[in-house]
Amino acid sequence: MSPPENPAAAVLADAARAVAAVLAGQSADAALAPFEASPRRPAVRAVALGTVRWYLRLQAAVESLLARPRALGRDVHALLMCAAHQIEYSRNVPQQTVHAAVDAARLLRQGHASGLVNAVLRKFVLQRETLFARVDRDPARRTAHPRWLFNALQAAWPQQVASILDANNAHPPLTVRLNPRRRSAERYLEDLVAAGLSAQRLDGVAGAAGATAIRIEPPVPVASLPGFREGWVSVQDTAAQLAAPLLDVHDGMRVLDACAAPGSKAAHLLERTASLELWAVDIDPVRLERVSETLARLGLSAQLAVADVRSPETFWDGRPFERILVDAPCSGTGVIRRHPDIKLLRRAEDIAPLAATQLEILRAAFRMLAPGGRLLYSTCSVLPEENEGVVARFRAEEPQARSIALAQTQLPAETVFGIFGAQLLGGGAAQTDGFYYACLEKTTSGH
Repeated sequence: MSPPENPAAAVLADAARAVAAVLAGQSADAALAPFEASPRRPAVRAVALGTVRWYLRLQAAVESLLARPRALGRDVHALLMCAAHQIEYSRNVPQQTVHAAVDAARLLRQGHASGLVNAVLRKFVLQRETLFARVDRDPARRTAHPRWLFNALQAAWPQQVASILDANNAHPPLTVRLNPRRRSAERYLEDLVAAGLSAQRLDGVAGAAGATAIRIEPPVPVASLPGFREGWVSVQDTAAQLAAPLLDVHDGMRVLDACAAPGSKAAHLLERTASLELWAVDIDPVRLERVSETLARLGLSAQLAVADVRSPETFWDGRPFERILVDAPCSGTGVIRRHPDIKLLRRAEDIAPLAATQLEILRAAFRMLAPGGRLLYSTCSVLPEENEGVVARFRAEEPQARSIALAQTQLPAETVFGIFGAQLLGGGAAQTDGFYYACLEKTTSGH
């Protein structure tokens, strides 16, 4: 008869499997998908994402205790990192975590490594203060950021780099976008209180997003939010809720959401102005299905097309759009707090190709814009190469493009204004993600 399973060991083993998958190149969402139906899901998710968030700091400390760190199997390496995370960042008794990790090695079918796991983690418990004192002399390691990203942020934002790094390592808030067509803010706040949740309207700190943004604490599963299935609210960060008001749509307009998945911004546009002729286009059919699901839940409709917006002839009928939203694919460096795996998966050499793609999309989208029309370019990046740099290159080559200044009153107080657009660096009173916005108008004169 086998001994009963140690719940803490089972969580560590599953978290190690997920972390190992991220280290092999999977996104955290994909790595955690196998545990979606598990009763251990919340604990596994917390340990795995916490480990990924602090991996580069933990790695430097733990690997200094190993004679041959590269000789470890990936599962054992990931298990050591998960256990070290629990020892350093949780309230668990360290020795209990060590025992659980030894049992987890057996659950991972790595019983031959249980002695090594035990020895290394015992040393880590005893020496961690000294280990981290040495590791933390390097600010990139201390904040668990890859060297290239730390250097890029320091170069671009020398005054704000410390707050950006801190925001990246913070746990993200749960912010929802209220659909005022379905529920008033006052009624919904009452709904939240009745459900035992604390909530705060962000109308004083979120600029144009304040009319719809509500922060809920503590975060809860989305499906458990009052009225979620009925379409009263959608989960959307405060920074992303700025897109619809900044695009300034009006009744009857023909509008293109050029990179639409997963559909939150398209839905917000329709909630604000239901009579739009909205086209939602995305290159990925699976992700475009999420747009369809989002709109169906909210009782909204749009023209959906699976297409590469860089090839307008594959979907466009030739009639120009009066408003275009280009939420371009990017590095995601503004949403690291929500996707800490970006720190491990993104590379410095990814940025130039992304910027080139962004420029191609911007060029193609602008061709479909009506004279006098408005295009809003956005990314969830904090790297100027993907933001001001892309818009600057486009402006230099396109004589019909004119920049429209974004009003300071439309944006949170912490926004940094550049020559062409506005950069949110993350955090601040509104606790936003990092986001960039630039607004362009097509002139008729070509000057």
